[in-house]
Amino acid sequence: MSPRADVTELVGQAREGKPRAVARLISLVEDAHPQLREVAAALTPYTGNAQVVGLTGPPGVGKSTSTSMLLSALREQGKRVGVLAIDPSSPFSGGALLGDRIRMSEHAVDPGVFIRSMATRGHLGGLAWAAPQAVRVLDAAGFDVVLIETVGVGQSEVDVVRLADTTVVLLAPGMGDGIQAAKAGVLEIADVFVVNKADREGADATVHDLRQLVAMSRRGVAGPSWRQPIVPTAAAKGEGAAEVLRALGEHHTWLAEHGELDRRRTARAEAEVEAIALRRLRAELGELRGGERLGELARRVAGRELDPYAAADELVADLRR
Repeated sequence: MSPRADVTELVGQAREGKPRAVARLISLVEDAHPQLREVAAALTPYTGNAQVVGLTGPPGVGKSTSTSMLLSALREQGKRVGVLAIDPSSPFSGGALLGDRIRMSEHAVDPGVFIRSMATRGHLGGLAWAAPQAVRVLDAAGFDVVLIETVGVGQSEVDVVRLADTTVVLLAPGMGDGIQAAKAGVLEIADVFVVNKADREGADATVHDLRQLVAMSRRGVAGPSWRQPIVPTAAAKGEGAAEVLRALGEHHTWLAEHGELDRRRTARAEAEVEAIALRRLRAELGELRGGERLGELARRVAGRELDPYAAADELVADLRR
């Protein structure tokens, strides 16, 4: 079977809800397969319908448990749900270490759910580099909602905001670094705050602290703006799911009414195009590194015949030829 016919068939099967076809398409994405350009072209006409929700927060707040709780609530509403669970990479195989599919095993046999663990493979920012293309696969396959669960984030790991329509930041009581993480940068990316494990001591204080931070962040804000809700949950008990879904729905409506949904999706496409272009440039630079040109320029810089900026200009000029 020709590569084009194979891709056409895979996309058709994915559109019919066949999980093996969806999995195969995501594998092509993760492996940067030579057919990837063809896959993207075949998928694009069917995209733009899924609501993309990112879930992030410090390690230990219960992201996987919360994702599973939301999965159950969405399925009760009749929604088809795709999940990308981003895990740290094995230093040996490069594969995902934690295996969220095991933690969400109760949904494994549900035909309306597709769960895929993706390894970061050294990519910083809490996401895998192939995550945007994987979201496109799930979107085109007809999933109503795509949930992206990131690696436990720190100050710099906030890439999910560039990919999600709505970003949920989870915190928990009794974690001293929770609010500090919010102050350090996660506060700015949150559209909805979830205080998980709210049945534990200190939950009220965490909610209070978050309310103060949200109020402070809104000082001087002019014009219409979204005020992040703070939703207490106890995901292990299934408590709070309806309230989280309500907050997600209200935010999605607000995005659409204020033109923010189109703006975010345009910014997502811009970031994706830039990432693909940079990956291609890095590949071409790698080819030069394997040849004589880069070594020659490096020797001239080391010998003070050329400054590094001038050398970079010559290298870029070579890439453009």
